[in-house]
Amino acid sequence: MERLIENVMYSARWILAPIYLGLSLALLALGIKFFQELFHVIPVIFSMKEQDLVLLILSLIDLALVGGLLVMVMFSGYENFVSQLDIAEGQEKLSWLGKVDSGSLKNKVAASIVAISSIHLLKIFMNAEQVPNEKLFWYVVIHLTFVLSAYAMGHLDKMTRHHNS
Repeated sequence: MERLIENVMYSARWILAPIYLGLSLALLALGIKFFQELFHVIPVIFSMKEQDLVLLILSLIDLALVGGLLVMVMFSGYENFVSQLDIAEGQEKLSWLGKVDSGSLKNKVAASIVAISSIHLLKIFMNAEQVPNEKLFWYVVIHLTFVLSAYAMGHLDKMTRHHNS
């Protein structure tokens, strides 16, 4: 009976596979949105204010960072929790595949969230005259919360790794 329960639990990890596949659809949606934004700017590029162009570029960078985060979570999550990716010999393989454990993934996700939050905060600061001071304050507080959380997670992970070795 125990063996059966263990086998069922171990096989249940495959429930995650369609979730990771769904993230690839989210990546496709993100790519569509990226190019939609880019195509909207092309006809008006010469009449745009510099600040508006910078804000658009920051939005595109934001989308690229989220895309990178999706790829990182998809691949390393799949490899850590479902099954190793079987990349055919001679095919290009991402250098970090198989090297990101769940602790490292958690820290990379936290760092990515801080980077995305930083871009968002920079966009807000570039439009600061149109944002009430109270909202600016809360944006900064939320961003600092992300920064402190990422730092604390990294510090705890470093302490745990040092303690275990």
